[in-house]
Amino acid sequence: MTRSRLAADLQRLGIEPGGLLMVHTRMSALGWVVGGSETVVRALLDALGPAGTVMAYAGWEDDTFDLATLPPAWRVAVEAETPGFDRATSEAVREHGRVPERIRTWPGALRSRHPEANVVALGPRAVWLVADHPWDDPYGHGSPLAKLVEADGQVLMLGAPLDTLTLLHHAEATARAGPKRRVAYRMPLLEGASVVWREFRDIDTSDGAFDYGLVAAEVAATTGMAEGEEVFAAIARQALAVGIGRSGIAAVAPSCLFPARGLHRFAERWLEARFGPHVETAPRPAGGPVSG
Repeated sequence: MTRSRLAADLQRLGIEPGGLLMVHTRMSALGWVVGGSETVVRALLDALGPAGTVMAYAGWEDDTFDLATLPPAWRVAVEAETPGFDRATSEAVREHGRVPERIRTWPGALRSRHPEANVVALGPRAVWLVADHPWDDPYGHGSPLAKLVEADGQVLMLGAPLDTLTLLHHAEATARAGPKRRVAYRMPLLEGASVVWREFRDIDTSDGAFDYGLVAAEVAATTGMAEGEEVFAAIARQALAVGIGRSGIAAVAPSCLFPARGLHRFAERWLEARFGPHVETAPRPAGGPVSG
């Protein structure tokens, strides 16, 4: 798989030149790519053109989200000597694949300030996209995901499984439904030469913002959800079934391209239809027992 062929495949799939594109990639699904993750980023930039912007969910490989679950001695060590989150140097989460880290280290790339929910971006809209990432409710209003929707951007699943659709966390955050599971956690930030610990509050993106077990049988019956399949994948497949997004092959990988606005609206309504009126709940410590 070469850069020129991958760029052509992405254009045929429907990437909009000059647009804003969020990408999720599973490199192993693409076959042998000449130049690896660098080629993937260059092909994305080729397909978008000079006026386009590419973004990816990065996070932080060494975050302290589960600090409360560590043994006491470990917690003391972490609190004493963990380096604070630094947008310039902190590594992207490895489980998100090789492309977010490749974008993070690309010349001119920018990163939003939130230590757990940050995104990396490259292109003309990067400054606007990463600016003022909310400390609390970082997947909600004012977040980079909200801006992706506002800009009528697209979401590309380049060989990546549908259950990794980060945009659906934005739908969880904005849906008028509940009760929502919420968490509180502490993370260190590098401010100048000092490390400052800060508390953050968010929907629970680890165990799920909603108790999806309550609707598992209904979802399985109406979507044909396979055993072990995540609800996010079921939502995405239902969106595709009603014409929101399209599927195709890029390289040798089954891939999907979604309109961010349409997918977000569909997912919001999906959640509201199953979880009723909105009910606020108090946040729990991250990694602790799940609250309803």
